[in-house]
Amino acid sequence: MSFALGMCETPGCKSVASLQCPTCLKIGIQGSYFCSQDCFKGSWKIHKVIHEIAKGDTKKSSSDEYNPWPSYHFTGKLRPYPTHPKRQVPETPKITRPDYADHPKGIPISEQAVRGSSQIKILDDEEIEGMRVACKLGREVLDEAAKVCDVGVTTAEIDRVVYEACIERDCYPSPLNYHQFPASCCTSVNEVICHGIPDTRPLQDGDICNVDVTVYHNGFHGDLNETFLVGNVKPEIKKLVEVTYECLAKAIEIVKPGEKYKEIGNIIQKHAQAHGFSVVRSYCGHGIHRLFHTAPSVPHYAKNKAVGVMKAGHCFTIEPMISQGTWRDEMWPDHWTAVTADGQWSAQFEQTLLVTESGCDILTKRRTTDGRPWFMDQLKK
Repeated sequence: MSFALGMCETPGCKSVASLQCPTCLKIGIQGSYFCSQDCFKGSWKIHKVIHEIAKGDTKKSSSDEYNPWPSYHFTGKLRPYPTHPKRQVPETPKITRPDYADHPKGIPISEQAVRGSSQIKILDDEEIEGMRVACKLGREVLDEAAKVCDVGVTTAEIDRVVYEACIERDCYPSPLNYHQFPASCCTSVNEVICHGIPDTRPLQDGDICNVDVTVYHNGFHGDLNETFLVGNVKPEIKKLVEVTYECLAKAIEIVKPGEKYKEIGNIIQKHAQAHGFSVVRSYCGHGIHRLFHTAPSVPHYAKNKAVGVMKAGHCFTIEPMISQGTWRDEMWPDHWTAVTADGQWSAQFEQTLLVTESGCDILTKRRTTDGRPWFMDQLKK
């Protein structure tokens, strides 16, 4: 074991690390930090799978050997696979870092300062331009991820593509170390509603995979996500994805000065329920600009109590999560991965919006003639 800096990678241990796995050093795996010999030995059965993956021994790297939560009852068929070590964004003047990037617990101090406030910031011209640039770059990064989202590709590989696309554009991947999230994007497969951690499970024919990207560029965050079809997806799952996108599109249509934020949920739930689907309630859209998450809170379900009226200069996300069965969710013991309580599948789409004098601009809209999402291109195949 050699001296290193970072946080201990033993599940549940949040101690500062002082040791690094010698095997990982030898075969070129970055990270692999531990706080003590005891933590290293206790994590060995799980940790050694990373060595087998790096050496190409895929026979031993399946999730059959990897069961980090033996007593947890999974709601669906998806299982966790080993993850890659957390990447480190190079420290360079070209890449502005959010305040949580180097915080040992990933706490966004600037967000904490306004926590509980319902005051919605009106962006000035300079801030609006900063958001336009960040959202444009975020769209470019998600488009790079879309190109590799296919059968046999791991979500860890998608995360690598997102990370590298961010660095190439002088962006910090906003999710990385946010409240200690370990990756550069969220990848949510099948029954995962949101906040899935990229891992070494290869995507399978018939899966759906949501990739949620946020970039931080020159002090502003740009946030968006799409659900992608992987291979030959069943018609009823395609319908779920289509309806989820329609829920977002219909909600965007009402965004304009004077509209109440609580109306967004009424629009979304009406359309989802008309097709027999449910709306997840635990996770909402949010204000975004210099802060990753801030006021307003934007629920996606009907009869909610969202506070506020839209005004020109407001910037926020709408990101409905629509499920086949129940709207209720559970969380895996990793404290991030949200899954449907009944194991049925869920889809999501997200855009960052700017309220204008006459309506809104979709800052993260896909840069094509019609702005259609990627799954519509996949339906043509």
